[in-house]
Amino acid sequence: QVQLAESGGGSVQTGSSLRLSCAISESLYSRYCLGWFRQAPGKGREGVTSIERDGSTSYVGSMKGRFTISKDNAKNTLYLQMNNLKPEDTAKYYCAADNAPPCVRWLLQADPSFGRWGQGTQVTVSS
Repeated sequence: QVQLAESGGGSVQTGSSLRLSCAISESLYSRYCLGWFRQAPGKGREGVTSIERDGSTSYVGSMKGRFTISKDNAKNTLYLQMNNLKPEDTAKYYCAADNAPPCVRWLLQADPSFGRWGQGTQVTVSS
C-alpha cells in the first residue's frame, strides 16, 4: 500500500512554475511534521520546507520566497508551489511525514531514516 505518492513533476524552462502534490494516507497525514525534500544528481538529500500540524511552516535557504508549502486536510494532500524555477532546482522531490518535532530539525537533517517517505517526482529545469 502506497502511503505517500508524489505527482506533478516535469520538465520546464527557467522562470516557470510547477505545483507538486503528495497524496498521503490518513494515518501518516496526522503526523506532526509534513515536508518536502529534494535530491539533485550527485548530491545529498536536502530539506526544502515543512508544515506542522497547526499550519506553521519552515523554509530552507534560497527556496524561501519562491516555494510555498500548503496542505488540504479534507483531501489528505500536501502541496508544493514552486515559482521562478531555476536550473539549480533540478532534483527529485520527495514528500515525507514524521512525528518528531521540532520539524525544522527534521527538515535540516534530511535523513531518510527518520519518518516515512514517498518515491519522489522528478523536476527538471532547463535554461
